[in-house]
Formats: sequence, C-alpha cells, structure tokens
Amino acid sequence: MADNKNDFVEQAKEELTGMAKEGMHHPGTKPVLTGAAVGAIAGAVLPVVTWPVGLAIGAGWMFYKRLRP
Repeated sequence: MADNKNDFVEQAKEELTGMAKEGMHHPGTKPVLTGAAVGAIAGAVLPVVTWPVGLAIGAGWMFYKRLRP
C-alpha cells in the first residue's frame, strides 16, 4: 500500500514538472485549466462555495483524474 502512495506522489511530481516546463503544450494542462474554470463558475453560482475554492477543487479533481482515470 505504501508503494502505491509513493508511486502516486512520483507521478504527480512528474506531471506537475512537465506541465510547468511545457506549459500549454503539455497534454495535461488544458484539462486541468478547464476543470479550474468549471470549478470557479460553480463556486460563483453556488452560495456555499466561493469561486477560489471552486477553482482549486476543479483543478485538483481534474489533476487527480489525469493521474487516476
């Protein structure tokens, strides 16, 4: 189990590094930004969540789904 956790962390590090270096040319950047935008809109519409929280949740969810489809 601990090996899976370390593997996930390594994949996340690798993905974030690639996104930072390649920018919009990286295949993971656009889905994560789309998730952030959808989350921000949902956060602006919903009375319980603010748009920054929605943005973070949307981006985090898409990033997670990128690593674990």
